[in-house]
Amino acid sequence: MFKSACRVPIVPTCRIFRFSTKAKPSYANGKRSQRSTRRTFLTSFVAASGLVGLAHLSTDRESPIRFTQNEATSSPDADQFDYTRLSSYTDPLRHSAIATSRSSRVVTCALLCFNDYRVVLGQNEKQENPDERARSLAKCHKQCAERVLKVMEGLGGIYIKLGQHVSAMSYLLPEEWTSTMTVLQDACPPSSIESLREMFLLDTGKHLDDVFSAFDPDPLGVASLAQVHRATLRSTGREVAIKFQHPSLREFCKVDLDTTRFCFQLIKRIFPDFSLTWLSDEMDISLPQELNFTIEGENAVLTRRHFQSIRGSSLYVPQVIWAEPRILVLEYIQGRRVDDLAYLAQHGIDRNEVSAELARAFNEMIFFAPALHCDPHGGNVFIRPRPATGSHSRHNFEIVLLDHGLYREIPLALRRDYARLWLAIIKGDEEAMRLYCYKVAGVKDDQFPLFASAITGRDYTALQKGISQVPRSDDELKRINSAVGQGLLQQLVDMLAHVPRILLLLLKTNDLTRALDESLQTTTGPERPFIILAKACTRVVYEEDIEVAKQHGSVLSPMSLWARLKAVFRYYPMLLYLHVGELVSIYKAKKNTRQAALAGPSPIAAAA
Repeated sequence: MFKSACRVPIVPTCRIFRFSTKAKPSYANGKRSQRSTRRTFLTSFVAASGLVGLAHLSTDRESPIRFTQNEATSSPDADQFDYTRLSSYTDPLRHSAIATSRSSRVVTCALLCFNDYRVVLGQNEKQENPDERARSLAKCHKQCAERVLKVMEGLGGIYIKLGQHVSAMSYLLPEEWTSTMTVLQDACPPSSIESLREMFLLDTGKHLDDVFSAFDPDPLGVASLAQVHRATLRSTGREVAIKFQHPSLREFCKVDLDTTRFCFQLIKRIFPDFSLTWLSDEMDISLPQELNFTIEGENAVLTRRHFQSIRGSSLYVPQVIWAEPRILVLEYIQGRRVDDLAYLAQHGIDRNEVSAELARAFNEMIFFAPALHCDPHGGNVFIRPRPATGSHSRHNFEIVLLDHGLYREIPLALRRDYARLWLAIIKGDEEAMRLYCYKVAGVKDDQFPLFASAITGRDYTALQKGISQVPRSDDELKRINSAVGQGLLQQLVDMLAHVPRILLLLLKTNDLTRALDESLQTTTGPERPFIILAKACTRVVYEEDIEVAKQHGSVLSPMSLWARLKAVFRYYPMLLYLHVGELVSIYKAKKNTRQAALAGPSPIAAAA
């Protein structure tokens, strides 16, 4: 189905960045000693970062840069200078210089941040006022986050991707870090059209104009790893979207990953109780997959096929037309971000139903689909009015899921334990919660409240009151951030370093879908998404019970028949109960909407 080609990528012109050591921390006593410490740090570790870049000249066997192999030929005139041989060294030397500069800039930034934290944490040990300690640490968080953001924006590539991961880690990192990195969701620099044309020719053997009769040079969107352009196929006249990988990525991907790993190892060495090496480990696994668009094409085909088989599903996956490792051609879809409230109001799309369909779609992927889409941020989830023909949606809209590069298969045993964990959370059954937290993540009793808060994004007191009954308030978010600032962050990092990697992606997916749901500003409250989740989890348990019943023999076997009947009488009454609960939630939402309409037009409707 897909074309696959491994070809030498282009080496685009890159700017060599210079780093500076002039930045000073905001919190200091004894500036001279700090400058001395900083110089010592920078002298040693910037040299190390340079070695990271230089190592790629000799050890990166998959580097696109190569020395010439034609050593057998020699000039008849020994005194004549061989300019062709000199030119063969130009690219490797250039590659090494830029790689060294990139890694040096990153490590310099990391060391400046380390020094700021060292100073602030040292001062906080002498500070008796807890409010002053919190303010000082928050200021340090913000300053360091802005410094890192500037470097990530300057270097682009996988650093933008890393920043996007950080922005989604509100369950782990302080608010100053996650909010600062949020701008990276939409602020990605585009690659030049010339570099895209050259890459297309290199990867396909054809000129862009030979394949497409029309090509819009203005990108529809630019992401950290790729950008998308609108075009028309010359062969069929069909409008398509072409996803181009940024040509510069492959050249520096390896050195950037090595630098990132080096920095995380440095964090662990300087702050032994704060290890984030699992984040770089996950990038080592996921990034090569995301950089191979044939894998993305296969993921999209599987997900499209799965949701086409579900009657009434509102999720739509664009058709894949063809794929190369760095180029993906898809069906062109018109739509907007799912959280564009003015667009929803303009087309008469009910935000409550959009929220419900999002919950159904991602619960389906977590518990039943072949694999899970692990990057559902707002830029990857679009919405459009339902087409007049060919749609399976039972509503007046379709949710369009984009960017299928980051997928994970969830083992069946984990799906089942995860479903039972959520049922325990929804019911408020603490004993069952503790049991399945241990089964899912190996979390013991002393870490249980922390893990339960991480997986739900809620304060533990809210879990005790009933998570489906109490919406997440601003005060609750402040309590969570305050707890993180008072030492829980270290415990959380230590705990997450030991849980299964797939669970980290589940946490990330939960957090992203939760943020999408909150951005829709629904009137149903927290009940309906949890009712939909409970339906999916109850179905998982029912299917497991039926599978166990089959092990007792045929349906005519008394043991098997009794086990099946028990499963049926547990499942269907619960399903009916949940269905009634969802109808009540819908009724309340409509009542709230009518009351709001009587009170006057909303700002969203006015904007539309």
